[in-house]
Amino acid sequence: METITSRTNPLITRIRKLTTDRKLRRKEGVMVCEGPKMLEEALRWEAKLETVLWQNGCQNQDRLPKTVRQVAVPGDLLRSLAPTQTPQQVLFLCAMPEYGMPEALHGCRYLVLDGLQDPGNVGTLWRTADAFGAHGLILLPGCADPWSPKTLRATMGACFRLPVWEGTLSELLVRLRQAELPLYATALQEDTVDIRGLSLSQAAVVIGSEGRGVSPEVLAASQKTIKIPMTNRCESLNAAAAGAVVLWQMGFASGEIT
Repeated sequence: METITSRTNPLITRIRKLTTDRKLRRKEGVMVCEGPKMLEEALRWEAKLETVLWQNGCQNQDRLPKTVRQVAVPGDLLRSLAPTQTPQQVLFLCAMPEYGMPEALHGCRYLVLDGLQDPGNVGTLWRTADAFGAHGLILLPGCADPWSPKTLRATMGACFRLPVWEGTLSELLVRLRQAELPLYATALQEDTVDIRGLSLSQAAVVIGSEGRGVSPEVLAASQKTIKIPMTNRCESLNAAAAGAVVLWQMGFASGEIT
């Protein structure tokens, strides 16, 4: 167990940059996670841990592989690094899994995010997709970075269990054609179908951005648009709420949820 007290130590400087610099995270292939719950999930799902920073007096390193670098730091130093206002005594660096579009989609239920820019919403939907048995989360251009600390925190560990991929619309359409999966979008048009009248047991469904909804290009590529019934006095749902309803319907239709 090393001890670091200097704020200018190279490791401390590197972690500080990784929490804020998207390009650096991707260049190094490393993400910054926080908290004992996230560390527990990382160990449970055999994520590739690199370095763990413990607040002095909170070390619990017995389960960590010997290859993991472990460092004890003062509480004020950890607080200066932590992305949250109330740090949780441990912060760690972990290798990112592959996030480019795979050559083929082997599952049958996917949630697609189109320009969703709020990291909290992206992380929440990642967690919800995992909870309701989706086979992956696909991010089209313009979405929040799935590897930012805020997004990862909102996943509550789902980032270690459910794959997320980034790709273009054309890449997505090729994979869906190969897998013989339809693409549906949540939007209101003349031919929009009630979500209860369409089986989502084998499909990819798009949730649009918080401001403009699903983009015209994605709408044009979708076989159908679907709507979530609600009271007349309500116009729309938050992106995370709409995605949760879609994912529940997917899970229910497939028998994942009983």
